[in-house]
Amino acid sequence: MIRKAVLDDVNTIHALLQFYNKRGELLARPLSKLYDHLRDFWVYEDPSSHQVTGCCALQFCWENLAEIRSLAVALEHTGQGIGTMLTERAIQEAFYFKVRDLFTLTYRPSFFQQFGFTVIDKNDLPVKIWADCIGCVNFPNCDETAMLKKLDTPRL
Repeated sequence: MIRKAVLDDVNTIHALLQFYNKRGELLARPLSKLYDHLRDFWVYEDPSSHQVTGCCALQFCWENLAEIRSLAVALEHTGQGIGTMLTERAIQEAFYFKVRDLFTLTYRPSFFQQFGFTVIDKNDLPVKIWADCIGCVNFPNCDETAMLKKLDTPRL
C-alpha cells in the first residue's frame, strides 16, 4: 500500500537510502534533512508485514519544476512493482500541484523512460538544484543521467 510517510518511517527511509548510497547508487540524506522534508515522501508499506519496503520523494524546486528523488526499494522486494507504484504516485502528485517540468537524476534511465522521461543535459537544470549535490563523492563530476518529463502530456 502506498501512503504518505509519517515520523515513524524516517529511520526506515534513512536505512533504505543509506543502503543504496553505500552501493554508490543514490545520494544519502541525513536524518535532519529527512525530517525537514518528510512531507515530500511517499512510502510503500507491505500489507501483510506492515513494514516499509520502499520510498520516494517529490521535491519542489522552483515555480514549475519538481524532482523525483530518493526512490529506493528494499533489495529483497525489488522486481515486485513497488518502485513503479511509488513513481506513479509521485507523478500523480506533481500533476495535482500543476508542476510543468518533472526531473530526476538517476543511474537507471531505462526505468524512468517507461514513464515518459527523456534524457536531458544536466546544464539545462537550474543551478539551484545542485545544492544537495555538494555532499556527493562524485561532485562536481556527476555521473547520473538527468531526465525530464513534461507534464503537459496525458496523465497516467
